[in-house]
Amino acid sequence: MTITRSAGSWHDQAAKLSFEGRLFIDGDFRAAASGKMFESINPANGSVLAEVSRGDAADIDRAVASSLKTFKSGAWSRLAPRARMAIMLRFADLIEQHASDFALIDTLDMGKPITEMLTVDVPLAVNCFRFTAECIDKMQGTVGATSPDVLSYVLRQPLGVVGCIVPWNYPLLMTAWKIAPALAAGNCVVLKPAEQSRLSALLLASLFMQAGAPAGVLNVVNGFGAEAGRALALHRDVEKIAFTGSVEIGKLMMVYSGQSNLKKVSTECGGKSPHVIMADADNLETAAWWAAMGIFGNQGEVCCAGSRILVQTSILPDFLDAFSAVAKKDYIPGDPLETTTTVGPMVTVEQQQRVLNYIGIGKQGGADCILGGGVPEGLEAGAYVSPTIFTGVSNSMTIAREEIFGPVASIIPFDSYEDAVSIANDSNFGLAAGIWTSNLGTAHRFARDVEAGMVYINSYMNGDMQFPFGGWKESGNGRDKCMDALVSYTQTKSVWATIGN
Repeated sequence: MTITRSAGSWHDQAAKLSFEGRLFIDGDFRAAASGKMFESINPANGSVLAEVSRGDAADIDRAVASSLKTFKSGAWSRLAPRARMAIMLRFADLIEQHASDFALIDTLDMGKPITEMLTVDVPLAVNCFRFTAECIDKMQGTVGATSPDVLSYVLRQPLGVVGCIVPWNYPLLMTAWKIAPALAAGNCVVLKPAEQSRLSALLLASLFMQAGAPAGVLNVVNGFGAEAGRALALHRDVEKIAFTGSVEIGKLMMVYSGQSNLKKVSTECGGKSPHVIMADADNLETAAWWAAMGIFGNQGEVCCAGSRILVQTSILPDFLDAFSAVAKKDYIPGDPLETTTTVGPMVTVEQQQRVLNYIGIGKQGGADCILGGGVPEGLEAGAYVSPTIFTGVSNSMTIAREEIFGPVASIIPFDSYEDAVSIANDSNFGLAAGIWTSNLGTAHRFARDVEAGMVYINSYMNGDMQFPFGGWKESGNGRDKCMDALVSYTQTKSVWATIGN
């Protein structure tokens, strides 16, 4: 993959890009076994960015065989912890040095604004690899309290080959969340990127080799879920699947585990998260700013987006004024290569049509669309959707129950704290929740009562690398980022040694 830098705009630099689209297996770029290709489309204008190799079961077999061979060799799995840490830290440094490259690639490939890539995705990915690297020599086994003639201890060892299936909404960052702990624990990884965001994973793999990793530790197979993803999840030499995506496919991951080798499965399957605004919130303007960021940031393509905004009835008019003002001022769709753009296109035309269909369902269902509701004027050539606000929403409406994965906010009124908790918990999802209140007791009661894996008090979608990311109910069963994430890519081995008196 070649990135030619130049003075001038991001458009100038984008025009000089050339992309590597082949699979990355056993330390080198290779065509798919079938020779098939598919197109990477720029969602901002519909142009073809690159031809990408379309991997399938045969390529998954090649990649898994490579990873298994390397794992069994011990070249990575039995590398001294500090040596493995050094490679991971060099890898993080290389990602940081190629920040502009990653920003351009993901902006062109899936529509994320370039400024967000440079200020959010790339720095957080770098931080993920550094944090996880520093955890490598912090994992410890245990020694049991036994009789004097016995030594009992528990080893913590890597699983083997791990399959990581990642989504398209944060191509670099979500990949980092999955592969960093898997690699740090000593596993070898076969990565299947989303078919809608294919390119940055290939640059990651080549940089990992430059950092000093052995061939086969990280393999990348692009392709479609029904072909490459299913084959990876069913593979008997894969010991764990780490998945982020839809509920429907997450459930299939569990089925595939049962149909193959009972491999471990961790899932993160999205949400319909409640963002509660109590009447005693200290500053409605601040709450409105965070609420807008929580649903319109990243075009609403966020699994923990605060898409259900629950507002206490007594402050509803004032909050709506503040919330609408932020949306109109700060979230204006535009060219994602312009540094002032805060809302890019949906990842594909298909996703755009899906979101527009939900907007139509909301209108037909009786909700009031007070902002947006269609394609922004002048941006018809791309997969854009205007930031949209619905009022008059009840929690039984489709737009309040199903994950839209776009910039669509549903404002739901409530009267009391008990009403807010009841509405918040009336969902099949349980990923995140937020509350704005000046009452400390209310804040902690909500944290106790709400059915969600993550709770934000007087902020939203905050947190650092030690903060476990994951949900309850149909939002999944895995945790990303934290030390526990690294531990989840290991298994224990109990040892009982009779040593005599």
